[in-house]
Amino acid sequence: MNDLKVENLAFLQRGPYSFKVAAGSVLGLRGASGAGKTLLLRAIADLEPHDGSLWLDKTACTDLSGPQWRRRVAYLPAESLWWHDRVGQHFSVAPENEWIQQLGLDSEVMNWEVNRLSTGEKQRLAILRLLQHRPQALLLDEPTASLDRDSIGRVEAFLVEYLRQNSAPAIWVSHDQAQLERVAGSRMEILAGGKMRELI
Repeated sequence: MNDLKVENLAFLQRGPYSFKVAAGSVLGLRGASGAGKTLLLRAIADLEPHDGSLWLDKTACTDLSGPQWRRRVAYLPAESLWWHDRVGQHFSVAPENEWIQQLGLDSEVMNWEVNRLSTGEKQRLAILRLLQHRPQALLLDEPTASLDRDSIGRVEAFLVEYLRQNSAPAIWVSHDQAQLERVAGSRMEILAGGKMRELI
């Protein structure tokens, strides 16, 4: 099973954090701006120097290179970066047409120029780009922050179904408590000083 295990994770005078996210389930994470939610995701993605252990099933983060780990434990930043002129140039594996439709995107979007995209389109395309290699765990930093209500519902349903079908665990950061109650089976809050508490 693809359980994601965090053991005594410490970085930048924060932590240590220890918790497990079971395969196919979502841990919802909230906290005030600056509390360290993004830093925690980046540390789990092996993008920040850290102490402690990270495991996906029986594979330790230290057994893999950073890019290999992130191919399995994929990190979605709050703001996506685009460096080519056209959308399709950012994909080594074309997304399934069904996925494009499920996220409410135009069927021709892969041929579009990036500079014509809205913020919401970029956010949904960033999710497709994240999933192109079928990662086994997801680290989601406010994946619906720029979306309207209809698109939020589409993305929530899409991601939850991906996790279910692939038995993938996820950590989902959001300031929207109602959203975390919809998508997450368990919820935690990062407090001032870098401590963490479980929410009922």
